[in-house]
Amino acid sequence: MTTQNHQTTSQTNTSNSPVSQNSYQHAYDNFTMDNLQQEIFGSHPDDGRNAYMACCGRHVRDGKANKVALVHEDCEGNLRQLTFAELAEQSGQVANLLKSYGVQAGDRVATMLPRTLELLVIVLATWRIGAVYQPLFTAFGYESIDYRLQKADTKVVFTNPANRGKFTELEKHGELASLPKMVLVGANSAENTWGDVLYQDEIASQNSDFEPVLLTTDAPFLQMFTSGTVGKSKGVSVPLSALPAFYLYIRYAIDLREDDKYWNMADPGWAYGLYYAITGPLLMGMTTHFNEAGFNAQNTFDFMVRHGITNLASSPTAFRMMKSSGVFDNNSDKLSLRVANSAGETLNTEVVGWVTDNLGCRVCDQYGQTETGMTCCVHHALTHEADTGSMGKPLLGHTLVVLDDEMNEVADGEQGQLAVVVSQSPAFYFTGYSWDEKQAFHGDYYLTGDVVERHSDGTYWFSGRDDDIIITAGYRIGPTDVENTVLEHEAVAESAAVGVPDEVRGHVIKSYVVLKEGFTGSDELAQEIKNLVHERLAAHAYPRHIEFVTALPKTPSGKTQRFLLRQNG
Repeated sequence: MTTQNHQTTSQTNTSNSPVSQNSYQHAYDNFTMDNLQQEIFGSHPDDGRNAYMACCGRHVRDGKANKVALVHEDCEGNLRQLTFAELAEQSGQVANLLKSYGVQAGDRVATMLPRTLELLVIVLATWRIGAVYQPLFTAFGYESIDYRLQKADTKVVFTNPANRGKFTELEKHGELASLPKMVLVGANSAENTWGDVLYQDEIASQNSDFEPVLLTTDAPFLQMFTSGTVGKSKGVSVPLSALPAFYLYIRYAIDLREDDKYWNMADPGWAYGLYYAITGPLLMGMTTHFNEAGFNAQNTFDFMVRHGITNLASSPTAFRMMKSSGVFDNNSDKLSLRVANSAGETLNTEVVGWVTDNLGCRVCDQYGQTETGMTCCVHHALTHEADTGSMGKPLLGHTLVVLDDEMNEVADGEQGQLAVVVSQSPAFYFTGYSWDEKQAFHGDYYLTGDVVERHSDGTYWFSGRDDDIIITAGYRIGPTDVENTVLEHEAVAESAAVGVPDEVRGHVIKSYVVLKEGFTGSDELAQEIKNLVHERLAAHAYPRHIEFVTALPKTPSGKTQRFLLRQNG
Protein backbone atom coordinates (compact mmCIF):
# COMPACT_ATOMS: atom_id res chain seq x y z
CA MET A 1 0.00 0.00 0.00
CA THR A 2 1.39 3.39 -0.91
CA THR A 3 1.40 6.32 1.47
CA GLN A 4 2.55 8.91 -1.08
CA ASN A 5 0.62 12.14 -0.64
CA HIS A 6 -0.12 12.78 -4.30
CA GLN A 7 -1.08 16.39 -4.75
CA THR A 8 -3.63 17.31 -7.35
CA THR A 9 -1.87 20.53 -8.25
CA SER A 10 -0.15 19.99 -11.58
CA GLN A 11 3.23 21.32 -12.54
CA THR A 12 2.98 20.49 -16.19
CA ASN A 13 4.69 21.64 -19.33
CA THR A 14 2.74 19.90 -22.08
CA SER A 15 3.11 19.69 -25.82
CA ASN A 16 0.36 19.18 -28.38
CA SER A 17 2.66 16.95 -30.42
CA PRO A 18 4.31 13.94 -28.72
CA VAL A 19 6.98 13.89 -31.42
CA SER A 20 7.90 17.57 -31.31
CA GLN A 21 11.61 18.25 -31.02
CA ASN A 22 11.25 19.58 -27.46
CA SER A 23 9.16 16.58 -26.38
CA TYR A 24 10.82 14.62 -23.58
CA GLN A 25 9.72 11.31 -25.03
CA HIS A 26 11.12 12.18 -28.47
CA ALA A 27 14.46 13.25 -26.97
CA TYR A 28 14.63 10.20 -24.69
CA ASP A 29 13.76 7.67 -27.40
CA ASN A 30 16.21 9.15 -29.91
CA PHE A 31 19.14 9.70 -27.52
CA THR A 32 22.60 8.50 -28.54
CA MET A 33 25.99 9.29 -27.04
CA ASP A 34 27.39 9.99 -30.51
CA ASN A 35 24.81 12.73 -31.07
CA LEU A 36 25.43 14.14 -27.58
CA GLN A 37 29.19 14.27 -28.06
CA GLN A 38 28.64 16.05 -31.38
CA GLU A 39 26.25 18.50 -29.71
CA ILE A 40 28.80 19.37 -27.03
CA PHE A 41 32.19 19.15 -28.72
CA GLY A 42 31.43 19.30 -32.44
CA SER A 43 34.54 18.69 -34.53
CA HIS A 44 36.86 18.77 -31.49
CA PRO A 45 36.14 15.56 -29.53
CA ASP A 46 39.51 15.74 -27.77
CA ASP A 47 38.23 18.78 -25.86
CA GLY A 48 36.42 16.25 -23.69
CA ARG A 49 39.75 14.75 -22.58
CA ASN A 50 40.65 17.72 -20.40
CA ALA A 51 38.10 19.52 -18.21
CA TYR A 52 39.84 22.89 -18.63
CA MET A 53 39.56 22.61 -22.42
CA ALA A 54 35.93 21.52 -22.12
CA CYS A 55 34.99 24.38 -19.79
CA CYS A 56 37.26 27.25 -20.89
CA GLY A 57 39.98 26.68 -23.48
CA ARG A 58 37.68 25.75 -26.35
CA HIS A 59 35.46 28.78 -25.72
CA VAL A 60 38.47 31.09 -26.04
CA ARG A 61 39.48 29.30 -29.24
CA ASP A 62 35.96 29.42 -30.65
CA GLY A 63 35.24 33.14 -30.28
CA LYS A 64 33.95 33.51 -26.71
CA ALA A 65 37.16 34.94 -25.25
CA ASN A 66 35.46 38.17 -24.15
CA LYS A 67 32.33 36.55 -22.74
CA VAL A 68 32.06 36.80 -18.95
CA ALA A 69 32.60 33.43 -17.30
CA LEU A 70 32.11 34.56 -13.68
CA VAL A 71 30.39 37.41 -11.89
CA HIS A 72 31.61 37.49 -8.28
CA GLU A 73 30.25 39.60 -5.44
CA ASP A 74 32.11 39.60 -2.12
CA CYS A 75 30.67 40.04 1.38
CA GLU A 76 30.93 43.84 1.13
CA GLY A 77 29.12 43.96 -2.20
CA ASN A 78 32.23 44.57 -4.30
CA LEU A 79 32.02 43.13 -7.81
CA ARG A 80 34.67 41.37 -9.88
CA GLN A 81 34.33 39.58 -13.20
CA LEU A 82 36.37 37.08 -15.18
CA THR A 83 36.05 36.64 -18.91
CA PHE A 84 36.95 33.29 -20.42
CA ALA A 85 40.16 34.88 -21.75
CA GLU A 86 41.10 36.11 -18.25
CA LEU A 87 40.22 32.73 -16.78
CA ALA A 88 42.49 31.10 -19.37
CA GLU A 89 45.35 33.47 -18.59
CA GLN A 90 45.16 33.21 -14.81
CA SER A 91 44.59 29.46 -14.78
CA GLY A 92 47.72 29.11 -16.93
CA GLN A 93 49.72 30.94 -14.28
CA VAL A 94 48.38 28.70 -11.50
CA ALA A 95 48.94 25.58 -13.65
CA ASN A 96 52.61 26.54 -13.99
CA LEU A 97 52.74 27.15 -10.25
CA LEU A 98 51.34 23.68 -9.59
CA LYS A 99 53.89 22.20 -11.97
CA SER A 100 56.67 23.95 -10.02
CA TYR A 101 55.37 22.18 -6.90
CA GLY A 102 55.72 18.82 -8.64
CA VAL A 103 51.99 18.26 -9.22
CA GLN A 104 51.34 15.77 -12.01
CA ALA A 105 48.30 14.37 -13.79
CA GLY A 106 46.17 12.37 -11.35
CA ASP A 107 47.39 14.18 -8.21
CA ARG A 108 44.81 15.76 -5.89
CA VAL A 109 44.78 19.55 -5.41
CA ALA A 110 42.38 21.03 -2.85
CA THR A 111 40.97 24.38 -1.87
CA MET A 112 39.36 25.43 1.37
CA LEU A 113 38.01 28.75 0.19
CA PRO A 114 34.70 30.58 0.08
CA ARG A 115 33.05 31.35 -3.26
CA THR A 116 35.76 33.59 -4.68
CA LEU A 117 37.22 34.40 -8.05
CA GLU A 118 40.49 32.71 -7.01
CA LEU A 119 38.67 29.45 -6.26
CA LEU A 120 37.43 29.24 -9.84
CA VAL A 121 40.89 29.98 -11.26
CA ILE A 122 42.45 27.24 -9.12
CA VAL A 123 39.80 24.70 -10.15
CA LEU A 124 40.47 25.35 -13.86
CA ALA A 125 44.26 25.31 -13.32
CA THR A 126 44.03 21.95 -11.59
CA TRP A 127 42.11 20.51 -14.51
CA ARG A 128 44.48 22.09 -17.02
CA ILE A 129 47.47 20.22 -15.63
CA GLY A 130 45.50 16.95 -15.64
CA ALA A 131 45.26 16.88 -11.84
CA VAL A 132 42.13 16.19 -9.79
CA TYR A 133 40.32 18.98 -7.95
CA GLN A 134 39.27 18.20 -4.38
CA PRO A 135 36.84 20.54 -2.56
CA LEU A 136 37.12 21.09 1.19
CA PHE A 137 33.99 22.73 2.58
CA THR A 138 34.77 25.78 4.70
CA ALA A 139 32.63 24.53 7.61
CA PHE A 140 34.68 21.34 8.05
CA GLY A 141 36.48 20.77 11.32
CA TYR A 142 39.98 19.42 11.42
CA GLU A 143 38.95 15.76 11.66
CA SER A 144 37.02 15.94 8.39
CA ILE A 145 39.93 17.68 6.70
CA ASP A 146 42.43 15.19 8.11
CA TYR A 147 40.47 12.20 6.81
CA ARG A 148 40.04 13.61 3.32
CA LEU A 149 43.66 14.68 2.92
CA GLN A 150 44.88 11.27 4.04
CA LYS A 151 42.59 9.30 1.75
CA ALA A 152 43.30 11.45 -1.30
CA ASP A 153 47.05 11.92 -0.63
CA THR A 154 46.45 15.59 -1.44
CA LYS A 155 49.54 17.39 -2.78
CA VAL A 156 48.59 21.08 -2.47
CA VAL A 157 45.96 23.01 -0.48
CA PHE A 158 44.92 26.59 -1.22
CA THR A 159 43.20 28.31 1.71
CA ASN A 160 42.74 31.74 3.27
CA PRO A 161 43.51 33.23 6.71
CA ALA A 162 39.95 32.60 7.95
CA ASN A 163 40.38 28.83 7.42
CA ARG A 164 44.12 28.34 7.87
CA GLY A 165 43.85 27.81 11.64
CA LYS A 166 42.00 24.52 11.11
CA PHE A 167 45.12 23.07 9.53
CA THR A 168 47.13 24.09 12.59
CA GLU A 169 44.65 22.11 14.70
CA LEU A 170 45.07 19.23 12.29
CA GLU A 171 48.84 19.29 12.82
CA LYS A 172 48.32 19.15 16.58
CA HIS A 173 45.57 16.54 16.79
CA GLY A 174 45.20 14.84 13.41
CA GLU A 175 46.71 11.64 12.11
CA LEU A 176 48.20 13.12 8.93
CA ALA A 177 51.98 12.80 8.99
CA SER A 178 52.53 16.25 7.51
CA LEU A 179 50.56 18.95 5.76
CA PRO A 180 50.51 19.19 1.98
CA LYS A 181 52.05 22.23 0.34
CA MET A 182 50.03 25.17 1.74
CA VAL A 183 49.27 28.26 -0.36
CA LEU A 184 47.62 31.23 1.36
CA VAL A 185 45.10 33.20 -0.71
CA GLY A 186 44.03 36.78 -0.02
CA ALA A 187 46.68 37.59 2.57
CA ASN A 188 49.72 39.85 2.86
CA SER A 189 52.99 39.08 4.58
CA ALA A 190 51.87 40.55 7.91
CA GLU A 191 48.84 38.22 8.00
CA ASN A 192 50.91 35.16 7.11
CA THR A 193 51.72 33.89 10.60
CA TRP A 194 52.03 30.31 9.33
CA GLY A 195 54.95 30.85 6.97
CA ASP A 196 53.01 29.65 3.91
CA VAL A 197 53.72 30.80 0.40
CA LEU A 198 51.42 33.64 -0.68
CA TYR A 199 49.18 33.11 -3.69
CA GLN A 200 49.59 36.57 -5.25
CA ASP A 201 53.37 36.55 -4.83
CA GLU A 202 53.66 33.07 -6.29
CA ILE A 203 51.61 33.56 -9.45
CA ALA A 204 53.04 37.01 -10.30
CA SER A 205 56.14 35.51 -11.89
CA GLN A 206 54.38 32.59 -13.62
CA ASN A 207 53.89 32.34 -17.37
CA SER A 208 50.25 32.15 -18.50
CA ASP A 209 50.95 29.64 -21.29
CA PHE A 210 50.30 26.03 -20.39
CA GLU A 211 49.37 23.23 -22.77
CA PRO A 212 46.43 21.24 -21.34
CA VAL A 213 47.22 17.62 -20.51
CA LEU A 214 44.90 15.28 -22.42
CA LEU A 215 43.67 12.25 -20.50
CA THR A 216 41.43 9.28 -21.18
CA THR A 217 37.76 9.88 -20.45
CA ASP A 218 37.81 7.41 -17.56
CA ALA A 219 40.44 9.54 -15.76
CA PRO A 220 39.10 11.49 -12.75
CA PHE A 221 38.93 15.28 -12.67
CA LEU A 222 37.04 15.70 -9.35
CA GLN A 223 37.59 13.96 -6.01
CA MET A 224 34.41 14.05 -3.98
CA PHE A 225 33.39 12.49 -0.68
CA THR A 226 29.83 11.49 0.14
CA SER A 227 28.62 10.93 3.68
CA GLY A 228 26.30 8.20 4.89
CA THR A 229 24.47 7.55 8.13
CA VAL A 230 27.22 5.25 9.37
CA GLY A 231 30.96 5.05 8.92
CA LYS A 232 33.37 7.45 7.28
CA SER A 233 32.63 9.37 4.11
CA LYS A 234 33.12 7.43 0.89
CA GLY A 235 35.34 8.67 -1.92
CA VAL A 236 33.79 9.44 -5.31
CA SER A 237 36.27 9.98 -8.15
CA VAL A 238 34.35 11.72 -10.92
CA PRO A 239 35.71 10.84 -14.41
CA LEU A 240 35.80 13.05 -17.47
CA SER A 241 33.04 10.87 -18.91
CA ALA A 242 30.72 12.68 -16.47
CA LEU A 243 30.93 15.89 -18.50
CA PRO A 244 28.24 14.84 -21.02
CA ALA A 245 25.90 13.90 -18.16
CA PHE A 246 26.50 17.29 -16.49
CA TYR A 247 25.66 18.91 -19.83
CA LEU A 248 22.40 16.95 -20.12
CA TYR A 249 21.21 18.28 -16.77
CA ILE A 250 22.23 21.89 -17.36
CA ARG A 251 20.92 21.97 -20.91
CA TYR A 252 17.64 20.07 -20.61
CA ALA A 253 16.59 20.20 -16.93
CA ILE A 254 18.01 23.57 -15.84
CA ASP A 255 17.34 24.90 -19.37
CA LEU A 256 20.34 27.24 -19.29
CA ARG A 257 20.20 29.65 -22.24
CA GLU A 258 22.68 32.04 -23.82
CA ASP A 259 20.92 35.13 -22.48
CA ASP A 260 20.34 33.78 -18.94
CA LYS A 261 21.72 35.34 -15.78
CA TYR A 262 22.33 32.04 -13.95
CA TRP A 263 22.83 31.67 -10.22
CA ASN A 264 23.25 28.31 -8.50
CA MET A 265 23.19 29.14 -4.78
CA ALA A 266 24.83 25.86 -3.73
CA ASP A 267 28.31 25.97 -2.25
CA PRO A 268 30.96 24.49 -4.60
CA GLY A 269 32.40 22.70 -1.58
CA TRP A 270 29.71 20.11 -2.33
CA ALA A 271 28.56 18.21 -5.40
CA TYR A 272 25.58 20.27 -6.54
CA GLY A 273 27.54 23.51 -6.44
CA LEU A 274 30.73 22.10 -7.97
CA TYR A 275 28.93 20.12 -10.67
CA TYR A 276 26.28 22.68 -11.58
CA ALA A 277 27.44 26.11 -10.38
CA ILE A 278 30.90 25.69 -11.95
CA THR A 279 31.36 22.75 -14.30
CA GLY A 280 27.97 22.67 -16.02
CA PRO A 281 27.55 26.34 -16.96
CA LEU A 282 31.20 26.75 -18.00
CA LEU A 283 30.93 23.58 -20.09
CA MET A 284 28.14 25.34 -21.99
CA GLY A 285 30.17 28.55 -22.26
CA MET A 286 27.71 30.43 -20.05
CA THR A 287 28.15 32.96 -17.25
CA THR A 288 27.85 31.80 -13.64
CA HIS A 289 27.44 33.91 -10.50
CA PHE A 290 29.10 33.63 -7.07
CA ASN A 291 27.68 35.33 -3.98
CA GLU A 292 30.35 35.10 -1.31
CA ALA A 293 28.03 36.25 1.49
CA GLY A 294 26.30 33.62 3.61
CA PHE A 295 22.62 33.00 3.05
CA ASN A 296 19.97 35.30 4.36
CA ALA A 297 16.71 36.14 2.68
CA GLN A 298 17.32 39.87 2.25
CA ASN A 299 20.77 39.38 0.74
CA THR A 300 19.39 36.72 -1.59
CA PHE A 301 16.58 38.99 -2.77
CA ASP A 302 18.93 41.94 -3.25
CA PHE A 303 21.44 39.80 -5.19
CA MET A 304 18.70 38.57 -7.55
CA VAL A 305 17.53 42.12 -8.17
CA ARG A 306 21.02 43.61 -8.63
CA HIS A 307 22.11 40.99 -11.12
CA GLY A 308 18.80 40.42 -12.87
CA ILE A 309 18.96 36.68 -12.19
CA THR A 310 16.76 34.80 -14.68
CA ASN A 311 17.66 31.18 -13.90
CA LEU A 312 17.98 30.07 -10.27
CA ALA A 313 19.09 26.76 -8.75
CA SER A 314 18.74 26.17 -5.02
CA SER A 315 17.44 23.80 -2.35
CA PRO A 316 14.03 23.32 -0.70
CA THR A 317 15.55 24.56 2.56
CA ALA A 318 16.53 27.85 0.93
CA PHE A 319 13.12 28.25 -0.70
CA ARG A 320 11.43 27.59 2.65
CA MET A 321 13.67 30.16 4.34
CA MET A 322 12.86 32.69 1.63
CA LYS A 323 9.17 31.98 2.15
CA SER A 324 9.19 32.25 5.94
CA SER A 325 11.18 35.50 5.87
CA GLY A 326 8.43 37.50 4.20
CA VAL A 327 11.07 39.42 2.21
CA PHE A 328 9.87 38.09 -1.15
CA ASP A 329 6.14 38.45 -0.55
CA ASN A 330 4.40 40.36 -3.33
CA ASN A 331 7.76 41.44 -4.81
CA SER A 332 7.86 39.29 -7.95
CA ASP A 333 7.64 42.42 -10.11
CA LYS A 334 11.12 43.39 -8.92
CA LEU A 335 12.61 40.03 -9.98
CA SER A 336 13.59 38.79 -13.43
CA LEU A 337 13.33 35.03 -12.89
CA ARG A 338 12.31 32.89 -15.84
CA VAL A 339 12.78 29.49 -14.18
CA ALA A 340 13.84 28.02 -10.83
CA ASN A 341 15.28 24.60 -9.97
CA SER A 342 15.40 22.67 -6.71
CA ALA A 343 17.49 19.70 -5.60
CA GLY A 344 18.42 17.96 -2.35
CA GLU A 345 14.99 17.26 -0.89
CA THR A 346 11.43 17.02 -2.13
CA LEU A 347 9.51 20.25 -2.70
CA ASN A 348 6.08 20.32 -1.16
CA THR A 349 3.01 21.82 -2.83
CA GLU A 350 2.91 24.86 -0.59
CA VAL A 351 6.47 25.91 -1.51
CA VAL A 352 5.86 25.28 -5.23
CA GLY A 353 2.82 27.53 -5.11
CA TRP A 354 4.72 30.16 -3.16
CA VAL A 355 7.52 30.23 -5.75
CA THR A 356 4.99 30.74 -8.54
CA ASP A 357 3.23 33.55 -6.67
CA ASN A 358 6.23 35.34 -5.18
CA LEU A 359 9.21 34.57 -7.43
CA GLY A 360 7.11 34.77 -10.55
CA CYS A 361 8.30 31.58 -12.21
CA ARG A 362 7.94 27.83 -12.34
CA VAL A 363 10.17 25.73 -10.06
CA CYS A 364 11.19 22.18 -11.06
CA ASP A 365 12.13 19.41 -8.64
CA GLN A 366 15.20 17.36 -9.59
CA TYR A 367 16.98 14.35 -8.04
CA GLY A 368 20.57 13.19 -7.96
CA GLN A 369 23.49 12.03 -5.85
CA THR A 370 27.16 12.85 -5.43
CA GLU A 371 27.92 9.51 -7.05
CA THR A 372 25.77 9.93 -10.13
CA GLY A 373 25.06 13.60 -10.63
CA MET A 374 21.42 14.35 -11.42
CA THR A 375 19.53 11.36 -12.80
CA CYS A 376 15.80 12.09 -12.50
CA CYS A 377 14.36 15.51 -13.25
CA VAL A 378 11.38 17.63 -14.04
CA HIS A 379 12.82 19.20 -17.19
CA HIS A 380 12.31 22.85 -18.03
CA ALA A 381 13.48 22.44 -21.63
CA LEU A 382 11.53 19.26 -22.47
CA THR A 383 7.77 18.86 -22.34
CA HIS A 384 6.36 16.11 -20.16
CA GLU A 385 3.79 15.55 -17.42
CA ALA A 386 5.06 16.01 -13.87
CA ASP A 387 2.62 16.59 -11.04
CA THR A 388 3.82 18.61 -8.08
CA GLY A 389 5.70 16.36 -5.67
CA SER A 390 7.23 14.25 -8.43
CA MET A 391 10.97 14.26 -9.05
CA GLY A 392 10.25 13.85 -12.74
CA LYS A 393 11.52 11.42 -15.33
CA PRO A 394 14.94 9.88 -16.02
CA LEU A 395 17.62 12.16 -17.39
CA LEU A 396 18.33 11.42 -21.04
CA GLY A 397 20.70 8.49 -21.41
CA HIS A 398 19.57 6.88 -18.14
CA THR A 399 17.25 3.92 -17.46
CA LEU A 400 15.78 3.78 -13.96
CA VAL A 401 13.85 0.99 -12.23
CA VAL A 402 12.37 0.31 -8.78
CA LEU A 403 13.49 -2.87 -6.99
CA ASP A 404 12.19 -4.85 -4.03
CA ASP A 405 14.42 -6.43 -1.37
CA GLU A 406 15.07 -9.44 -3.63
CA MET A 407 16.24 -7.16 -6.47
CA ASN A 408 13.12 -7.78 -8.55
CA GLU A 409 11.47 -4.89 -10.38
CA VAL A 410 8.18 -3.86 -8.76
CA ALA A 411 4.95 -2.74 -10.39
CA ASP A 412 4.04 0.92 -10.76
CA GLY A 413 2.62 2.33 -7.54
CA GLU A 414 4.72 0.08 -5.28
CA GLN A 415 7.61 1.40 -3.24
CA GLY A 416 11.12 0.06 -3.63
CA GLN A 417 14.74 1.06 -4.06
CA LEU A 418 15.63 3.25 -7.01
CA ALA A 419 18.28 1.71 -9.26
CA VAL A 420 20.06 2.60 -12.50
CA VAL A 421 20.23 -0.11 -15.17
CA VAL A 422 23.87 0.32 -16.12
CA SER A 423 23.83 -1.52 -19.46
CA GLN A 424 20.88 0.59 -20.62
CA SER A 425 22.27 3.92 -19.40
CA PRO A 426 24.94 5.15 -21.86
CA ALA A 427 25.31 8.53 -20.12
CA PHE A 428 25.79 6.96 -16.67
CA TYR A 429 29.41 7.21 -15.51
CA PHE A 430 29.76 6.01 -11.90
CA THR A 431 31.76 2.77 -11.58
CA GLY A 432 32.32 2.49 -7.82
CA TYR A 433 33.77 4.25 -4.80
CA SER A 434 37.35 5.48 -4.93
CA TRP A 435 38.71 3.05 -2.37
CA ASP A 436 36.03 0.35 -2.64
CA GLU A 437 34.49 1.46 0.67
CA LYS A 438 31.11 0.00 -0.28
CA GLN A 439 29.65 -2.23 -2.97
CA ALA A 440 27.10 -0.07 -4.76
CA PHE A 441 26.13 -2.50 -7.51
CA HIS A 442 24.05 -5.65 -7.74
CA GLY A 443 24.64 -7.22 -11.12
CA ASP A 444 23.56 -4.71 -13.75
CA TYR A 445 21.99 -2.38 -11.18
CA TYR A 446 23.50 0.62 -9.42
CA LEU A 447 21.63 0.84 -6.10
CA THR A 448 20.91 4.37 -4.94
CA GLY A 449 19.71 3.47 -1.44
CA ASP A 450 16.70 5.74 -1.96
CA VAL A 451 13.12 4.50 -1.74
CA VAL A 452 10.76 5.71 -4.46
CA GLU A 453 7.72 4.67 -6.40
CA ARG A 454 7.10 4.94 -10.13
CA HIS A 455 3.71 5.99 -11.46
CA SER A 456 2.08 4.77 -14.65
CA ASP A 457 2.92 8.09 -16.35
CA GLY A 458 6.64 7.31 -15.96
CA THR A 459 7.30 9.81 -13.17
CA TYR A 460 9.17 8.90 -9.99
CA TRP A 461 8.21 9.95 -6.47
CA PHE A 462 10.70 10.12 -3.61
CA SER A 463 9.79 8.47 -0.30
CA GLY A 464 13.07 8.60 1.64
CA ARG A 465 16.38 6.93 2.24
CA ASP A 466 16.05 3.18 2.76
CA ASP A 467 17.20 3.58 6.38
CA ASP A 468 14.75 6.49 6.91
CA ILE A 469 11.61 4.51 6.06
CA ILE A 470 9.31 4.18 9.07
CA ILE A 471 7.47 0.87 9.57
CA THR A 472 4.55 1.32 11.95
CA ALA A 473 1.96 -1.38 12.55
CA GLY A 474 3.18 -3.07 9.36
CA TYR A 475 2.86 0.05 7.20
CA ARG A 476 5.91 1.49 5.45
CA ILE A 477 5.80 5.28 5.78
CA GLY A 478 8.08 7.61 3.85
CA PRO A 479 9.14 10.47 6.13
CA THR A 480 8.82 12.93 3.26
CA ASP A 481 5.06 12.32 3.14
CA VAL A 482 4.66 13.23 6.81
CA GLU A 483 7.04 16.18 6.62
CA ASN A 484 5.33 17.73 3.60
CA THR A 485 1.95 17.51 5.29
CA VAL A 486 3.20 18.98 8.56
CA LEU A 487 4.67 21.87 6.54
CA GLU A 488 1.18 22.77 5.37
CA HIS A 489 0.37 24.13 8.83
CA GLU A 490 0.75 27.89 8.84
CA ALA A 491 2.95 27.84 11.97
CA VAL A 492 5.57 25.40 10.65
CA ALA A 493 8.84 26.50 9.02
CA GLU A 494 10.62 23.13 8.90
CA SER A 495 9.83 19.55 9.84
CA ALA A 496 11.48 16.14 10.06
CA ALA A 497 9.83 12.79 10.74
CA VAL A 498 11.42 9.67 12.24
CA GLY A 499 10.28 6.41 13.77
CA VAL A 500 10.62 5.89 17.52
CA PRO A 501 10.10 2.56 19.34
CA ASP A 502 6.61 1.65 20.52
CA GLU A 503 5.58 -1.47 22.39
CA VAL A 504 2.36 -1.95 20.44
CA ARG A 505 3.15 -0.76 16.92
CA GLY A 506 6.88 -1.50 16.77
CA HIS A 507 7.50 2.13 15.87
CA VAL A 508 5.39 5.25 15.78
CA ILE A 509 6.04 8.52 14.01
CA LYS A 510 7.63 11.45 15.79
CA SER A 511 7.84 14.88 14.16
CA TYR A 512 10.46 17.45 15.04
CA VAL A 513 9.06 20.86 14.21
CA VAL A 514 10.72 24.26 13.77
CA LEU A 515 8.16 27.05 14.09
CA LYS A 516 8.01 30.29 12.18
CA GLU A 517 8.77 33.52 13.98
CA GLY A 518 5.80 34.67 16.06
CA PHE A 519 4.55 31.17 16.94
CA THR A 520 5.11 29.35 20.24
CA GLY A 521 4.99 25.61 20.79
CA SER A 522 2.13 24.30 22.90
CA ASP A 523 0.07 21.16 23.45
CA GLU A 524 -2.75 22.82 21.51
CA LEU A 525 -0.53 23.55 18.51
CA ALA A 526 0.89 20.02 18.59
CA GLN A 527 -2.62 18.61 18.46
CA GLU A 528 -3.52 20.86 15.53
CA ILE A 529 -0.55 19.49 13.58
CA LYS A 530 -1.45 15.90 14.45
CA ASN A 531 -5.02 16.47 13.31
CA LEU A 532 -3.83 18.04 10.07
CA VAL A 533 -1.69 15.02 9.15
CA HIS A 534 -4.37 12.59 10.35
CA GLU A 535 -6.92 14.26 8.11
CA ARG A 536 -4.85 15.00 5.02
CA LEU A 537 -2.41 12.06 4.85
CA ALA A 538 -3.69 8.94 6.58
CA ALA A 539 -4.99 7.77 9.93
CA HIS A 540 -2.01 5.46 10.39
CA ALA A 541 0.60 8.02 9.26
CA TYR A 542 0.19 10.95 11.61
CA PRO A 543 2.89 11.79 14.19
CA ARG A 544 1.88 10.54 17.63
CA HIS A 545 4.70 12.59 19.13
CA ILE A 546 5.69 16.17 18.29
CA GLU A 547 8.72 17.98 19.64
CA PHE A 548 9.28 21.66 18.97
CA VAL A 549 12.93 22.47 18.31
CA THR A 550 14.84 25.60 17.29
CA ALA A 551 16.69 23.90 14.43
CA LEU A 552 17.07 20.56 12.65
CA PRO A 553 20.47 18.84 12.35
CA LYS A 554 21.69 19.10 8.77
CA THR A 555 24.64 18.27 6.59
CA PRO A 556 26.62 21.26 5.26
CA SER A 557 24.72 20.84 1.98
CA GLY A 558 21.39 21.30 3.77
CA LYS A 559 20.03 17.76 4.02
CA THR A 560 18.26 16.84 7.25
CA GLN A 561 20.17 14.23 9.28
CA ARG A 562 17.27 12.09 10.44
CA PHE A 563 19.61 9.51 11.94
CA LEU A 564 20.65 12.04 14.59
CA LEU A 565 17.01 12.64 15.43
CA ARG A 566 16.45 8.88 15.71
CA GLN A 567 19.36 8.67 18.14
CA ASN A 568 17.78 11.39 20.27
CA GLY A 569 14.52 9.47 20.37
